[in-house]
Amino acid sequence: MSPEEPTPPLDAVAISADIARRLGVRADRDVGLAKMTTQRVGGPADLMATVHNLFELRGLVRYARARGIPFIVLGRGSNVVVSDRGVRGLVIHVRAEATKVDGERYVAGAGVPMARAATETQKAGLTGLEFGLAIPGTVGGAVWANAGAHGSDVAAIIESADVLLADGTEATVPAADLGLGYRESRFKGRAPTEREIVLAATFRLAAAAPDAIRDRLDAIRRWRQAHQPLGLPSAGSVFRNPAAGPSAGARIEQAGLKGFRLGSAVVSEKHANFIISDRGGSAADVRRLADHVRATILSTDGIDLAWEVEFPGDWTGWPWPAGEPGGPQPA
Repeated sequence: MSPEEPTPPLDAVAISADIARRLGVRADRDVGLAKMTTQRVGGPADLMATVHNLFELRGLVRYARARGIPFIVLGRGSNVVVSDRGVRGLVIHVRAEATKVDGERYVAGAGVPMARAATETQKAGLTGLEFGLAIPGTVGGAVWANAGAHGSDVAAIIESADVLLADGTEATVPAADLGLGYRESRFKGRAPTEREIVLAATFRLAAAAPDAIRDRLDAIRRWRQAHQPLGLPSAGSVFRNPAAGPSAGARIEQAGLKGFRLGSAVVSEKHANFIISDRGGSAADVRRLADHVRATILSTDGIDLAWEVEFPGDWTGWPWPAGEPGGPQPA
C-alpha cells in the first residue's frame, strides 16, 4: 500500500468481540478521551480497553501487534493533548496497580499513580519518592519520560524496569540501560514496530522516619498549591526547560504571555508553562496556543523550546485550515 492510500477502517465490532473472547477484556468503541486526560480535550478512540493487571497488559499488546492494529498506551492521561479527531486503532488504558515493599525496594506496576507511590513509601518509612507527589501520571509514564520535580527524578532512584520488548519477550532492564536523561529514555521516539512497553519498575529507596518524609510531602503540597494551577484542565508543563538560562515558564512570563488566550485555551496566570482549557474546549486551541508560545520565544529569545507534552491521535494536516473541524473559527 502506498503512503497516499488511506488506512483501511478498523473493524471495531469484530475486534472488540475477539478481544473479549480471547483475553476476557472489554474493549469499548468510540470512547471519548477528553474525560481520560488531565487536559480534558480530545476526540474518541476507535477502541479502548482498560487492563487491570500485567497479564492483561501483556496479552493486549501482543494481540494488537500480532494483528497489525495500531495502539497507544494511556495511563492517567497527563502530559498528553489528544487530537480532536481522536485516536485510530486501540487505546490501552493501564490500571495495573500492584505494589510491593521489599526491604528498601519499592516495586510498582505501570498503572500505579506516582502520587500514590509517594504516600505508600512514606508510610513504609522509605524516602526518595517524595517528588512523585508532584507527578500527575503513573509509574509507567514516569519511567517513559524520566519524570522529575523538586530536585529529583526517576533516574535518581530507579533500579530496574520490567519491559515488554518489541519482539514480544520480556526483560528486566537495569537502570544503566534505560537511556535516562532529562525527560528522555530508551522508550521515546521509537517506530510502532520497535515500541517497548514498561510493565513495572523497581525503585531503590532509603529508610527514614515517616514523620520526616510526611513533612517533605506537606512542603511539596504547599509549593504546588502556591505555584501551579491545580484543579484546572491542563497537561502539566508544556515545554522542557532549556539547558541554560531561565526556565521555560520564566521565559514565557517575560515575553508577556501569561493570560494570553487563543479560543478555548489560555496560558495560566499562575504558571506560564501551563496551558488551561475551558470547559468543553478543543485540543486544536491548546496546540495552536502552544505553537504561538513556542514561536514567540524563538523570536524573542532565540530558543526553540522542546515539547514536554505529547500529541497523540490524528493530527494529519496540522495546522488545520479554517473551515475544517478543529480549524480556526470566525471571531
